[in-house]
Amino acid sequence: MKKKILVTGGAGYIGSHCIVKLLENGYHPIIFDDFSNSSPLVIRRLKEITGCDVELIEGDVRKEEEIERVFINNQIDSVIHFAGKKSVNESQEKPLLYFSVNTSGSINLLNVMSRHNVKKIIFSSTATVYDSSSKECLSEEDKLGPVNNYGISKLMFEDVLRAVWKSDRTWKIIILRYFNPVGAHKSGLIGESPNGIPANLMPFISQVAIGKLPFLNVFGNDYNTRDGTGARDYIHVEDLALGHLKALEHLDSEEIFETINLGTGNNTTVLELIKAFEKANNVTIPYKITTRRPGDSGSCYADPAKAERILHWVAKKNIEDMCRDSWNWQCKNPNGFEA
Repeated sequence: MKKKILVTGGAGYIGSHCIVKLLENGYHPIIFDDFSNSSPLVIRRLKEITGCDVELIEGDVRKEEEIERVFINNQIDSVIHFAGKKSVNESQEKPLLYFSVNTSGSINLLNVMSRHNVKKIIFSSTATVYDSSSKECLSEEDKLGPVNNYGISKLMFEDVLRAVWKSDRTWKIIILRYFNPVGAHKSGLIGESPNGIPANLMPFISQVAIGKLPFLNVFGNDYNTRDGTGARDYIHVEDLALGHLKALEHLDSEEIFETINLGTGNNTTVLELIKAFEKANNVTIPYKITTRRPGDSGSCYADPAKAERILHWVAKKNIEDMCRDSWNWQCKNPNGFEA
């Protein structure tokens, strides 16, 4: 019998790519999603990609009884927990929403898992939990210090998971800290579909390239980087999805609580990303240099050594792959999942 894996937020950007990997590798994923930051169209697209029917249960992690129904009706083996709010800017405007969903909602999930004796979970965390002002190359042991409510809400749940594991070592927990996910499935059927003006750089570049937005604002060109613009560790979403598959395989180890970075170990500046996108796709990206944004750091990237050592995972796709797949998705879906 195939292992049933509950994937909260499984219709979202990273979650949907993870569903493809699970189906391709013989698992039975169950998506739990409220479509607050995704589209029901994803479910149909997943079937087009994999040829498999995808099980969906609509629900909200803030409602414990909705999570409970999933566990009553299914023998869940493990949970991959993506569900959460993810906009840094919105988190500053709506802190209670972020703590309600990302922290309290996640605790609801743990309560239900505990009642049903399901004690294996992979948590989708973020590199924003680090104090990126302290150093550029960040390992799992480096100083933590999120500067926005999104990062704080994620770190709070990391602390909850650590406390749960310390009180009961039968739990098996892996926290994955992502750096900057970009790209899309090679089919162009699923990808990042932001609501309104994109908050992330790659979809913004894509929308400028296709003419939806007039130009890109580059925030600051006086950082201590190769060309003065901010530098980040961009990772292809398909590499990221494969990292979750490797983590799921590792969950069957004896006693486990691990925090692991998922990144490439390389950084790319804003101007380098613009040039790579132009070259990969034969387009022009108009941009304007403007002042720095408060809270932005000059450069940060992952030390991915632990992921390679423990999960036997290494990111394989390069910046050109990321740019090409992002553009393929944008061209095939100029309005995202909207008609």
